[in-house]
Amino acid sequence: MRIYLQTMPEAGNEAPRFVQITLEQDLFGGWTLYRESGVQGGKTTLKREVFLERDKALDAFTKARDAQTKKGFKVMFSQGQESAHGR
Repeated sequence: MRIYLQTMPEAGNEAPRFVQITLEQDLFGGWTLYRESGVQGGKTTLKREVFLERDKALDAFTKARDAQTKKGFKVMFSQGQESAHGR
């Protein structure tokens, strides 16, 4: 699952800020949540969190997405969310 969010800068000459949240299953059945953020075309930060259970990983994905939308980020692209429960 992947979701890409972005804000438009207040000043017209600044690059937009973005957040990309990705949830992937590893070969051993665990789940990894990646959170990449930064300025488009500039430096980025990547954070990784590992989960053993799918439900906890999906909950963390949802909380990360909701936290960014509350900060004013808009969803630009979403991939791999089959249903409300991600199944």
